[in-house]
Amino acid sequence: MLKYLSSPFKWFFKLEAASGLVLLISAIIALIISNSSISSLYFETLDKYVFVGLNNIGLKLSVLHWINDVLMAIFFFFVTLEIKREFIQGELSNIKQALLPIIGAVGGMVIPALTYVYINFGNFETLNGWAIPSATDIAFSLGVLSLLGSRVPISLKVFLTALAIIDDLGAIVIIAFFYSGDLSVFNLIMMLISFIVLVILNKFEIKKFLPYLIIGILLWHFTHESGIHATIAGVLLACTIPHRKKEKDFSLLIKLEHAISPYVAFGIMPLFAFANAGVSLEGISFSSLLLPVPLGIMLGLFLGKQLGVFVFSYASIKLGFAQMPNNSNWTQLYGVGILTGIGFTMSLFVGNLAFVESPQYMDGVKIGVLSGSLLSTLAGYFLILSTSKK
Repeated sequence: MLKYLSSPFKWFFKLEAASGLVLLISAIIALIISNSSISSLYFETLDKYVFVGLNNIGLKLSVLHWINDVLMAIFFFFVTLEIKREFIQGELSNIKQALLPIIGAVGGMVIPALTYVYINFGNFETLNGWAIPSATDIAFSLGVLSLLGSRVPISLKVFLTALAIIDDLGAIVIIAFFYSGDLSVFNLIMMLISFIVLVILNKFEIKKFLPYLIIGILLWHFTHESGIHATIAGVLLACTIPHRKKEKDFSLLIKLEHAISPYVAFGIMPLFAFANAGVSLEGISFSSLLLPVPLGIMLGLFLGKQLGVFVFSYASIKLGFAQMPNNSNWTQLYGVGILTGIGFTMSLFVGNLAFVESPQYMDGVKIGVLSGSLLSTLAGYFLILSTSKK
């Protein structure tokens, strides 16, 4: 599949694999606290409003919204930097290499969505969660794969990384088009003007980040006020950060990617997990898992993901559109397909957007995401472990 691996990929894989463990610990701590004697403090703190600014100029948001709207905008900025680099000169720059993860990612988004829709068909309110099981958590899935060490060929690690990155791109598009609120024409125009200024900075090859940052903050404000989710500002800003193939000594994109990556991987993502994974398990029974929202998410992640990724990948290889990853077999490819059902961070994030007007479904979202991700982790890990040699 690949003749060589770029150093950015090797760095990226190690980073994401390591952060997966931190994410897991954060989620476990959130579950323990939300079911302890201090659970009320946990939820009250997340709902508490915090003002940041000077005098009357600033921003007042709840702690949860500071995390989900502000910090996650930085996360999406980082993710988009990765996507841009990969398409310019990384593992997705060669269309023949990119076809397999692209086709697999499409299947991994379509089939889970259809699975959820089938289970929730007829209920307009819960149907809004159709995109929740379509997402893959890069850190968690790569973290599990890294535990298998040399049992997994590097080509499959590249396949999973590329697929998860494309999956994130799909999630960004879904959020932008399907999970936006009432739109403000004035703020949309100001968004467009801010973005045009950023494009001009790019065209003049401005390599200092400060001008991009100043305009980016304005872009975030207008996006937040426009009705489009504020994290899209991070996506738009990252698209304008300059990076050229010919730049061997300096690339602002790579410099930023490396500078913020530890804060995203070991700060923002664990904090997001801690703030969003907490759910009270009081009164939860097996029957709770059979309710339409958690069942649709669980089956979408655990069954829809693996079937979508594997069937679409299998068909593309058999039809000659893509190549089988080097030194791998169908069982290993299927096992990796199962691991894409680890939704967690992105699934919880989409769930928050899908049911912002119906918070009564959020406990079901968390139960579905956690159970579907856990089943995918165990099934994928043990399938690859039992069928691969060291």
